[in-house]
Amino acid sequence: PDLGRRFAERKRCADAECSMLMCRGRATRDFKGPDCRFVNFKKGEVVFVYYKLIGKSTELWAGSVGSDFGYFPKDLLEINHNYCKEELELPTDVSLICY
Repeated sequence: PDLGRRFAERKRCADAECSMLMCRGRATRDFKGPDCRFVNFKKGEVVFVYYKLIGKSTELWAGSVGSDFGYFPKDLLEINHNYCKEELELPTDVSLICY
């Protein structure tokens, strides 16, 4: 299906608003995203995960580093703490928009 500005049709979250932390981890290497929808980080920085895209773009998660929020490849994160035991599957809205 045509996802338009979405990376995936569905996502997994800890709560219905996707506002609760799912997990946290440390970046295994530096990452600089292709545009402002992505969060940049350096190896060793703590990354907090709020939701995980599922379906077409299963490789992308959304989270924060400091006050910056955006998508990043899940393979660049070594999880060291899980905050939730159950995950909700929800439809995605429009992906983050660059201004």
